[in-house]
Amino acid sequence: MENEAAFRRIQTGSIILKTSNGMTKLTAQPRPDKKPAVLRKEGLLPAVVYGRKEKSTPIAISVRDFEKAFSAAGESGIIELGGLGDEKDVLVHEVEFDPLTGTPIHADFYAIEKGQKVTVSIPFEFEGVSPAVEEKGGVLVKVMHELEVTGEPKLLPHKIIIDLAKLAELHDRITVGDIKLPESVTTEVSLEDTIVMADEAKEEPVEEVAPMDISEIGTSVERGKKEEEGVEGAAVPAAEAAKPKAEKKKE
Repeated sequence: MENEAAFRRIQTGSIILKTSNGMTKLTAQPRPDKKPAVLRKEGLLPAVVYGRKEKSTPIAISVRDFEKAFSAAGESGIIELGGLGDEKDVLVHEVEFDPLTGTPIHADFYAIEKGQKVTVSIPFEFEGVSPAVEEKGGVLVKVMHELEVTGEPKLLPHKIIIDLAKLAELHDRITVGDIKLPESVTTEVSLEDTIVMADEAKEEPVEEVAPMDISEIGTSVERGKKEEEGVEGAAVPAAEAAKPKAEKKKE
């Protein structure tokens, strides 16, 4: 059940959509009966598409077209794959690159079932200027950079616009509850969670260092010198110094 395992990995990961309202489109063809090296020389990328209920099918795609789609959708964006009968909504599950040239040499696509909902992370795009920051010396604090939502792939937005002009006063904030999601798109994130806020600019306290007394330096040096001389002079207790020296025993 390799396909089932792949499906579970995809479901638990984050899918960041990078396309606008529609999908990034890509056209494939059944893979010709040629060796992969020959296909690559012809400008085609050997690939395979499979899914939970999709039979594994070898395909070939224009390398140039794939690079454009992959640049738009990334490894976790949703692509509308055509040329194989019914169009399929797929994820780029894995790409193998040539270690020397960086050119893609193989790709795996995972097909999502029609009507199947996915859980994805939609990035925030911050626009506008906050009056609290520009006019009142505040600091813009971005707490969140994306929002995890669930919905059908074609209904999911490419990005969520956050208008910073709404942050008019210090301590103003924009929360998840302030976002209007498309119909049938939901999120499990708390509506009270802060996305961005205008905070007060806080100065870090400067630690004051007391000036050093030069006279103390001299006293410290002298004290150290005397202590050192005392060790070298083998200071002898007064009681020991008062005792007469023992005479050498005559043999």
